[in-house]
Amino acid sequence: MKNQVIEKAISICGSQVKLSQSCGVSQVAISYWLNGGGFNAKYIPKIVKATEGKVTELELLHSLSSTEA
Repeated sequence: MKNQVIEKAISICGSQVKLSQSCGVSQVAISYWLNGGGFNAKYIPKIVKATEGKVTELELLHSLSSTEA
């Protein structure tokens, strides 16, 4: 199941590669996050910054809790 919030972040940044560069991870990691693999909470501030606040901490936290269900 795709993580809709990560999908939104990718769309805002323009590509998985651009989001990965902003977060300091590989494009493969972004793909993993996108496809429901979950991500470490330490990346939340980096994703928020990369999207200029268009993806919020709360959205990201909710997306993490929904992937654990």
